[in-house]
Amino acid sequence: MNYKIATLPGDGIGPEIIEQAKKTLVAVGNKFGHTFNFEGAYVGAIAIDKTGVPYPDKTHELCMNADAVLFGAIGDPKYDNDPKAKVRPEQGLLKMRKELGLYANIRPVTTFPSLLHKSPLRKDIVEGADFVVIRELTGGIYFGDKGRSEDLTSAFDNCVYTTEEIERILKLAYSYAAKRNKRLTVVDKANVLATSRLWREIAQKMDKEYSNIETDYMFVDNAAMQLIQWPKKFDVMVTENMFGDILSDEASVITGSLGLLPSASVGVHTSVFEPIHGSYPQAAGKDIANPIATVLSAAMLLESLNLLEEAKAIRKAVNMSLEANVVTEDISADEKAHKTTEVGDWIASNI
Repeated sequence: MNYKIATLPGDGIGPEIIEQAKKTLVAVGNKFGHTFNFEGAYVGAIAIDKTGVPYPDKTHELCMNADAVLFGAIGDPKYDNDPKAKVRPEQGLLKMRKELGLYANIRPVTTFPSLLHKSPLRKDIVEGADFVVIRELTGGIYFGDKGRSEDLTSAFDNCVYTTEEIERILKLAYSYAAKRNKRLTVVDKANVLATSRLWREIAQKMDKEYSNIETDYMFVDNAAMQLIQWPKKFDVMVTENMFGDILSDEASVITGSLGLLPSASVGVHTSVFEPIHGSYPQAAGKDIANPIATVLSAAMLLESLNLLEEAKAIRKAVNMSLEANVVTEDISADEKAHKTTEVGDWIASNI
């Protein structure tokens, strides 16, 4: 089979980690008889530098015509340190989500036995933790009206959700729970926020339709605490945009490294697969960034194309690299840390 993959390396370490994921997909193609045709485009700070906008029309057209999108990371210090910048890399990410209809971000959080010692939490707390955070992506405070007063002394960000948006993400969350351990946690702040009360009202109506799923409800501050105290109690967690942004990053630390966790953003049009970490500009060009999260994102990409055995081949090779300590400096067990390219080459060759 032939597949068209849009690659959006983005900024910082993005180009380096995307290159390693491409290596693994080529290896999978050689092993299983597939051809992956890669075509790249700009997004983020580099897109602003090249075209003046963070998500050019050409990039959008490429994504719409692709079977899947492999995305690196966006962000650059020159924009992070300039709060008055009118055009920002993050605007490109939000626009991409909106125009591609990416309404859900899927973040699996899985601990690796050989890396339990890297977690900041005790082994007995994290060992066996395996859950999924599902974050709504196209609504909420990030997309509501925002602005500042004329004298710049006050600002506002409106949080808006519709019934349709909430029902859509809850249906997806229930479908994931049905495939796993049949437990769903709905996270909100219904004791304070009107949007959260709408979330809870709709969820309470829908949970009657899913009697085979155990549904519970948790305020976001309590969820943040319990993620650290009892991460093994969760199976599937679903929440709104900003809460999901924060909780999924918190959850990612459980594994011991941001460089290990993949994600998928799925929706109406083409799906996007990306590591959960940022652009890590301090490491750009140094060949030290951990590519495993991006490689595992490529495995999720294969699963979306129903190439399940191919995805297993990537996961197996990644697990082998972790057990053999063929890893970058952030998780290396000794002084013999491998380069980004070396890890990518090793995984591809073992596929």
